[in-house]
Amino acid sequence: MKMIKYIATLSALLFVFWSNAQEKEDNIGTETVTVVKPYAPSVSDAFKVKTAPKITDSIALKKKPITYHIFSVPVASTFTPAKAKAAKVERTPAPTLYNSYAAVGLGNYNNALVDFYTSRELGRDEKLLDVGLTHQSSRGDINSTPLETDFYNTDAVISLSKKDMDYDWGTGLELGHQLYNWYGLQSGVFTQDQVDSIDERQNYFNAGVNGFINVEDSFFKHAELAVNRFWDSQESAEIRANGAVTVELPITSEMVSITAKADYVTGSFENASLNSTTNEMGIDYGQLITGVSPSFMVYRDELTLKLGANFVYGLDMERSEGSFYIYPAVTASYRVMEDQVIAYGGIEGNLEQNTYKSLVANNPYVSPTLGIQPTDMQYNAYAGIKGQLVNNIGYNVRAFYKAENRKPLYLLNPLNSARSEEGYAYGNSFQVFYDDVKTVGAFAELNFDINRNFTLGINGEYNVYSTETDNPAWNLPKLKSTVFMDYQITDHWYAGANLFFVGEREDLQSIAAAGIPANEFEATRVTLDSYFDANAHLGYRFNDQLAVFAKFSNLSNKNYERWSTYYVQGFQALAGISYKFDF
Repeated sequence: MKMIKYIATLSALLFVFWSNAQEKEDNIGTETVTVVKPYAPSVSDAFKVKTAPKITDSIALKKKPITYHIFSVPVASTFTPAKAKAAKVERTPAPTLYNSYAAVGLGNYNNALVDFYTSRELGRDEKLLDVGLTHQSSRGDINSTPLETDFYNTDAVISLSKKDMDYDWGTGLELGHQLYNWYGLQSGVFTQDQVDSIDERQNYFNAGVNGFINVEDSFFKHAELAVNRFWDSQESAEIRANGAVTVELPITSEMVSITAKADYVTGSFENASLNSTTNEMGIDYGQLITGVSPSFMVYRDELTLKLGANFVYGLDMERSEGSFYIYPAVTASYRVMEDQVIAYGGIEGNLEQNTYKSLVANNPYVSPTLGIQPTDMQYNAYAGIKGQLVNNIGYNVRAFYKAENRKPLYLLNPLNSARSEEGYAYGNSFQVFYDDVKTVGAFAELNFDINRNFTLGINGEYNVYSTETDNPAWNLPKLKSTVFMDYQITDHWYAGANLFFVGEREDLQSIAAAGIPANEFEATRVTLDSYFDANAHLGYRFNDQLAVFAKFSNLSNKNYERWSTYYVQGFQALAGISYKFDF
């Protein structure tokens, strides 16, 4: 009841309030409104509801995670896709390599050739053992001389080497035997009894050991050492020991190289010089050359420059006399037009060791009565250009000027009848004449690579000599030229040729007399004619291993003089067989 009473009272109060409000609205008076500013409505940005409102209600329900499972049902299929095939590239198979080679040949003048080589790996550390043997000989006669003209030349080499990632080293043994005759005697000059009394045979023997080491990532770069003994059947003997060490020191982006070297030779000849009519004393010699050669290398784009010098001390140990030398060692090359034009030049000098072995290698008909001295090459200045005219034609042109003191020249020994017991005293052997020689010359060469099967080359050299003694440069030609070519005719046939020309040379024939200096001997200057020689070879390969060959020498069949009074054999032909195999 009490609730009904409250509702009735509240309703009466609301009615009274509404009645008073209606009365007041009926009595609203009139009022004037003045508008000072025109009405310019604007639209405000509506309130935007966030698409992802942040819900802070603590009773928000969490979504229940739903896990889906896929049931795989295997479906059988008979479709098989075709596999793609790469296109075949035709290429020439790599040639089979064999570690051994042997060849033998025989020809007229009883010429013989033997050549053998094998290379084998030893152990797991991949050391390489190389063995080589070569032999050339002839037992034919030459009509221009009454003496025997036989010669033998046999060399054997055994070497052991190993190449690793950071260094490589090697050591070797060399053995050699040569037989030559001093046959340079004109027919009809001496009686038969004199000819029969001449022992013209000379034997040379050689034995040497050597070793080297090269290091990659180190300032120490290279070292080498060689010891050699050379002797003959005339009681002459020589020992030579030489070595060198090279280090490189980087300076900024450039490199400084320093090489220290030593070269010692000592020997003796049992017999005196043939310029003496008596044979009372032999000849002893000993030379020591030591030196240091620093050089600075500069690489700048197309320019390569070496700036260096040779500081050398030479000691004549028999006379106890020494001299100090300074030589230039500067070379440079510049690519003017890529590989088409490369300019190069330099000026170099050195004190060069002469030995009995090296002199015999140039002229095996020397007498065992030589004086051994080093050659002072003061300088060799040269400049030239080389490159490629087109892709398959290369060229090289060079001019040079050399100054050499004590240059060894080969000069005929005098006829020395007082020493007739010696087989080389009949004007049929050579001495070494030392002279100061200046040489101005030019060299040119062209090489043609017509294709991979045919190559051709030609070169020529011209020299003008001037000597301190005003004598000719004995036995040195002014002009030399060579043409060489190789041609792979078919897969089986191959051929090649070598043609060379040597210009005129001058020599001196003299007669020794007791009590007279050598420069006052009765003498006649002789001129040796120029000569042309042509050699060729032809071969046929049955397969990668077996081949036959033929070699032809002196095709023009001219008995020219290689040295004064030393005529060569005429046309020579030699045929043989070669075989490659694994041993």
